[in-house]
Amino acid sequence: MAEIYKTSPVIKIIIYTVMILFTLLAVYPLFWLIIQSFKTTQEYLTSSKLALPKLWFFGNYPYTWTMGKFGILLINSIFYTAVTVIAVILLGFMAAFAFAKIRNRATPLLHGIFIIGILLTLQSIMVPLFLMINAVGLYNTRLGVLIPYIGLGLPMGVYLGTEFIKSIPDAIIESARIDGAKYLRIFFNIISPMTAPVAITLGILTFTGTWNEFMLINILTSDDAIKSIPVGIGRFSGALASDYGKQFSALVIGMVPMLAFYIAFRKQITRGVAAGAVKG
Repeated sequence: MAEIYKTSPVIKIIIYTVMILFTLLAVYPLFWLIIQSFKTTQEYLTSSKLALPKLWFFGNYPYTWTMGKFGILLINSIFYTAVTVIAVILLGFMAAFAFAKIRNRATPLLHGIFIIGILLTLQSIMVPLFLMINAVGLYNTRLGVLIPYIGLGLPMGVYLGTEFIKSIPDAIIESARIDGAKYLRIFFNIISPMTAPVAITLGILTFTGTWNEFMLINILTSDDAIKSIPVGIGRFSGALASDYGKQFSALVIGMVPMLAFYIAFRKQITRGVAAGAVKG
């Protein structure tokens, strides 16, 4: 029966049709957004929303880049995202290794405390988090932004890492211990290479969450020099809400780095997610 499905022309046509349809549904909104960013607000309001620009207007992007201060915001977003991704993967998997392979009486309790973090919503901890950051003097600092970002990403990192590392045979760890290897060396030389698939999955989740985060950095900072791209995009949905051309160009500027990330690492992402799924 499997061979029939593999060779049947009708089944192939149906599969490819569905794939093409889903591809168009995914790509068309991006295409539409880019097209609208080259329209003036007047043309957007008076012409068909599905039509191409009658006159391609490139002035939206220089204005948006300058007024939105996207130069410094882009650098900040890259910094926050890179540091958060690296810290969540490294610290999360180190803790996961301890929970999975270095057991003691406190392990279940400590692991449970970490996992509870997955259930917390940002809205429920926003006020106490702001008060704590302000009390320790980290308000309006990059460190005051990075600590909550890393802390909020660690529960998922610990959960994914623990479940994955549990599947690694204990005999591998015991053999390394017999040969005199310390736990830190075992983690970096043995565990880390084996956790690459789930690390990529965690990296994708952390990257998208950090890059698109708006509420925390908006309340934990007041200086434009340490804010990120989502805050810059938000500027064009307030007082400039009627200037649709500027809004669309701001959204495109914020979207391009993420698309570039997926395009540059698409092979690694596909292999990592597939390998993680098979392992799970």
